[in-house]
Amino acid sequence: MATVGISGKIDVQKILKEHLFSGSKGKYLDITMFVNLDEQGMYGDNGMITQNWKDQQKGEGPILGNVKVFWSDSGNAPQKQDAQATPGSQAGDDFDDDSLIPF
Repeated sequence: MATVGISGKIDVQKILKEHLFSGSKGKYLDITMFVNLDEQGMYGDNGMITQNWKDQQKGEGPILGNVKVFWSDSGNAPQKQDAQATPGSQAGDDFDDDSLIPF
């Protein structure tokens, strides 16, 4: 089994705070991460973080943020997908990922 390093960022304003719960050592939030180890999205992410709660039948939890694989002991880095071309740019041009992420 391969070991990977994964980092993530969440928008705390999107957390449904009524689903936070208290435990013996603090306040907690249940999350789910979906990770694609084989390729990256056009913004360099490998997946997303969603909030989950006990009554999932009422719908999906909000998408809180993205995850990125930054290290793998197998030496195989996920491949980045080509960004869609926009007027005045070429697909695959270097760009500042942070300026395009909506949060």
